[in-house]
Amino acid sequence: MNDVATPQADASDDTSDETLMLAYAAGRMAAFEQLYARHRARLYRFLLGQLRDGALADDLFQDIWQRVIAARAGWTPDASFASWLYRIAHNRIADHWRAQQYRPPAPENADERTARIPDPDTPERTLSEFEQRRGMQLALDELPDEQREVIMLRLEQELTLEEIGAITGVGRETVKSRLRYAMDKLRARLGDAG
Repeated sequence: MNDVATPQADASDDTSDETLMLAYAAGRMAAFEQLYARHRARLYRFLLGQLRDGALADDLFQDIWQRVIAARAGWTPDASFASWLYRIAHNRIADHWRAQQYRPPAPENADERTARIPDPDTPERTLSEFEQRRGMQLALDELPDEQREVIMLRLEQELTLEEIGAITGVGRETVKSRLRYAMDKLRARLGDAG
């Protein structure tokens, strides 16, 4: 068996995503399981941050992984696996909003839901952390969609400017500009909050 045609993917954590995807395309299910384990939590957080609806995030999450599975045979490492995965996510979110023709507001009871999350810390600390998280979420919600998307891809997914550009379909300088404006708005908003 030729190693180039059918890459080996062991259980090592230092195996690249691209090598794992090629191994999965060659029929090694363990390679897919490792890719899924690496990317599932961050992808889900990204979807939840963009959609602000757990059930919808669940649906799109499953659909995105189904698309990865369906595309495995034709996948080539032209870009990083993460860039490709988040490009699929970006496109699915865009498709969803296009079909909906609007972006719904956060649920009315979002504060109540968040407040019910159990936390072993003191009530004062819990309230302070909640207020900080809520302030950050409100500040993120106020950003234009394009700015919120690039800041989440950069800060939460730790993607490069080039990867974000490939996902969103804009140039590196546009990504930098959106990040700069988003950070300026977040600083101003959070600075005003104390």
